Amino acid sequence: MYKAKAYSAASATAPLASTTIQRREPTDRDVQIEILFCGICHSDLHTVRDEWNSVMPTMFPCVPGHEIVGRVTKVGSAVIKFKAGDLAGVGCLVDSDHSCPSCEANLEQFCTNATFTYNSPDKHLGGVTFGGYSDSIVVDEHFVLRVPTNLNLAGVAPLLCAGITTYSPIHRWGDIKGKKVGIVGLGGLGHMGVKFAKAFGAHVVVFTTSPGKKDDALRLGADEVIISKDAEQMKQHAGTFNFILDTIAADHDLNAYIQMLGLEGNITLVGAPDKPLALSSFALLFGRRSVSGSLIGGLAETQEMLDFCGKNNITSDVEVIPIQKVNEAYERLVKSDVKYRFSIDMASLKAE
Repeated sequence: MYKAKAYSAASATAPLASTTIQRREPTDRDVQIEILFCGICHSDLHTVRDEWNSVMPTMFPCVPGHEIVGRVTKVGSAVIKFKAGDLAGVGCLVDSDHSCPSCEANLEQFCTNATFTYNSPDKHLGGVTFGGYSDSIVVDEHFVLRVPTNLNLAGVAPLLCAGITTYSPIHRWGDIKGKKVGIVGLGGLGHMGVKFAKAFGAHVVVFTTSPGKKDDALRLGADEVIISKDAEQMKQHAGTFNFILDTIAADHDLNAYIQMLGLEGNITLVGAPDKPLALSSFALLFGRRSVSGSLIGGLAETQEMLDFCGKNNITSDVEVIPIQKVNEAYERLVKSDVKYRFSIDMASLKAE
């Protein structure tokens, strides 16, 4: 084992603070990565504050971070895809059982024995896994991703969660070229949904409650913007959408968006509200519409997404911060005061 610098939370009410953690020395299949940037995901905040206790209780101390971009510093003897000096990324997963039906289908995120990047049982050291708010990480080669060299690394980091979370359902739905696609919400997930839907050739419409976001939505690639609080605007577009991606993580009227769908249209949820959403069966029955959910993506699909981003010059819009401002960033995240993701420059941690 070796010591690494990190920021961790000691309890659900404690601020993130500088600490030292243990990392394993690379095994023959491992890749050791010097972390250059780590995005801040809303899941980090929920976990640090133990807000998902009923589903995924937090084990403290907690080192969050699953949007990791860095440079390979060491590889195990059996590693074939990476060498020292390569750019590499790590997302929400660092291990699985490799043998279940989900793993064999390249859907590792649904493996019942998956190991998440943080707050998951650590098979190697015991305790729980520690995430990317640290200066380095050691990960099984299968869960390390190649990062395009032509992209801004600070903007690449959020692709490892926000990117794949929105890319996967849009890509999986089918050929959307020329189709009418809605994106509900223009935050960390929504702005990526706009970029991907536009890159796939869709007619992209953003639903937002904030008129002030219209100009930004158009800048990001939206063709139209609907102010969802305006009943007349909503009525004009009812029954016209082929696909809608719902990124909202707060309580909202799902049925209002289902009514926007045309025949056999689908709305996919990627946000995770704390409370169950009310669902009208009639909204689904009349139009043979469907509601589904989506969780990140498997490793092969995540690599496909990164390659797609490299070819189409897609990154997340980020505000780069030093790690010393992480607690301030969390407070701003609660207020949606960021366009559109925070990306931590890990050089600031090395300087401590």
